[in-house]
Amino acid sequence: MITFRKANEKDLAFLIQMLSDDQLGSQRENYALPLDECYEQAFQVINSDPNNDLVVVEYENQIAGMLQITFIPYLTYMGSWRCLIEGVRIHKDFRGRGLGTRLMEWAIDRAKSRKCAMLQLTSNKQRSSAIKFYKQFGFEASHEGFKLYLSDNTRV
Repeated sequence: MITFRKANEKDLAFLIQMLSDDQLGSQRENYALPLDECYEQAFQVINSDPNNDLVVVEYENQIAGMLQITFIPYLTYMGSWRCLIEGVRIHKDFRGRGLGTRLMEWAIDRAKSRKCAMLQLTSNKQRSSAIKFYKQFGFEASHEGFKLYLSDNTRV
């Protein structure tokens, strides 16, 4: 059985482990236990913001994946809302079971329920399989993205 729910503090270490479990994540995350307090602080800010949800997908009562969904008010598109998706991960032990598809479908439905005019996400250009995955849902590479790194530990 697949369920979706907001993440809680007990989930945090497992979520950081998923974020750090690939070539890019291993260079930017610190999964040493106990976790650095910066993760707990970030979790508290996300959790207290009504326009942010850190969501986990559970499969057979185990966390199998995650994403962060953020709702952003805009003046453009006649004052509509946008939905931003970040940190999409399916744990390596659960890949190939359609959970990523179900998680993205859930996120799209959530954006529609909040009356968002647009859903957007970014993916590192090195993640070619993720880019192919997102295109299956109709996401288009319509813009050129830019980042300005403000500290050395955000370069990856």
